[in-house]
Amino acid sequence: MMMKTSLFAIAAAIATPAVAAPESFTVDPRHTFPSFEVSHLGFSTQRGRFNASSGKIVLDRAAQKGSIDVVIDTRSVDTGLEKLEEHLRGEDFFNVAKFPAMTFKSSTLKFSGDVPVAAEGELTLLGVTKPVTLAITAFKCGQHPIAKKEACGADATTTIRRSDFGMSYALPAVGDEVKLVINVEAFKD
Repeated sequence: MMMKTSLFAIAAAIATPAVAAPESFTVDPRHTFPSFEVSHLGFSTQRGRFNASSGKIVLDRAAQKGSIDVVIDTRSVDTGLEKLEEHLRGEDFFNVAKFPAMTFKSSTLKFSGDVPVAAEGELTLLGVTKPVTLAITAFKCGQHPIAKKEACGADATTTIRRSDFGMSYALPAVGDEVKLVINVEAFKD
């Protein structure tokens, strides 16, 4: 009787399709540096990045669903120019004393097969929340060669109008359109 039970259990396991569960990932702050690009007087593109960020990502590639919750510490803005960073942290731009973070939250991911290609969500900056869509490229998951655990990474981009969030200082000399780029790496929980 034990042999029949064991054979039945094996047959049932083989016949039952595997159901993939959602996977949860924690953003790796050592390899995630959101950045921005903005026109300066129409002569050049100025770039900066944020050195501190955190977040959670949930992916269910089989069901083509997921969520993203990223927090960017605006106090960590870095341009390589100390005086500019002080100005960017002030009330004219990020006003970090009042708004020390910007966030992106999404519960609507678009997929091509099992690969996410866009995230529709809300960006909150300076206390103002607006809908944005991040285009996702360079998506890859696999065994991290150094950490020896499952990781995913991607680049996500969007363009916003900073005036939509109440950041209108120096318009039009400093461009209104700002390209946001979030390069992210995250480890499976």
